[in-house]
Amino acid sequence: MEGQGKAIIDGNYERDHELAMTKSTTAGASCELVLRLLAFVFTIAAAIVIGLDKQSKVVPIKLVDSLPPLNIAVYAKWHYLSAFVYFLVANVIACTYGAISMLLTFLNRGKRKLLLGKLVTLLDALMVALLFSGIGAAAAIGLLGYQGNSHVRWDKVCNVFDKFCHQVAASIILSLLGSLAFLLLIVLLPILRFHRRT
Repeated sequence: MEGQGKAIIDGNYERDHELAMTKSTTAGASCELVLRLLAFVFTIAAAIVIGLDKQSKVVPIKLVDSLPPLNIAVYAKWHYLSAFVYFLVANVIACTYGAISMLLTFLNRGKRKLLLGKLVTLLDALMVALLFSGIGAAAAIGLLGYQGNSHVRWDKVCNVFDKFCHQVAASIILSLLGSLAFLLLIVLLPILRFHRRT
């Protein structure tokens, strides 16, 4: 009688342990999918916002004090500066990787593939580095456009192209949110994988 009671208790313990492991695995996979979806959405939004960024203005230029100013149309487009081109390409690469990794994560739910997990974590870290470098390049040029540089006599341009500068700032913030989602994947996934094993 005592042996049967122990077997029932052990059986219930194993069933409860398997149920807890299944819930933990499902929660971890759901968390991973949500973070990958956020990273994809933020990086593709950043790429679209910067890719559609352009503005034209008519600026009066005074050549001689005795003559009236000459009105000239000037344009600001994202592809005029190589830092913005790099920023756009970095976001396109990150959102493409985000879509592929999200698909791989969805297809491999519940399966334990250690090599694939390590490769995805390594590529997540690479995306964080790529996005941070693109954000740094775009932010440096954006700050230069906002403040100018009096030492080399570069005037600020955001007082003229305000819509263009605001759109660049919005794109940088979106890209930063996408890179933070990738960073959370790097930090949280190893912890979740460790808890799945124990």
